[in-house]
Amino acid sequence: MTLVNTDYISGRELQTLGLVKGSTIRAKHLGNDIMAALKMIVGGELTGYGDMISEARAIATKRMVEEATGMGADAVVNVRYATSSVARSAAEVLVYGTAVKYLSDR
Repeated sequence: MTLVNTDYISGRELQTLGLVKGSTIRAKHLGNDIMAALKMIVGGELTGYGDMISEARAIATKRMVEEATGMGADAVVNVRYATSSVARSAAEVLVYGTAVKYLSDR
């Protein structure tokens, strides 16, 4: 499955199938919170949070691709990610785009 953040795929004519999305809500681990608090005092990258968000993006993307595959899509164009806090220690990652089918090569 091809995923792009443009509204076209070079050399391809596309048929739009519709909007597809995937999301997940991940909670922060208490250990991550403690380490993050220490890092905020001394400075540095919050790797525990970074790892959590990367994993959440991968899960959300997988769910979007599964939805697109179910529609018979060859690709998803205009892929966008959004992240929001839904509770004090939880974040949602949403990915969405437009599922398309290849009509022909140019």
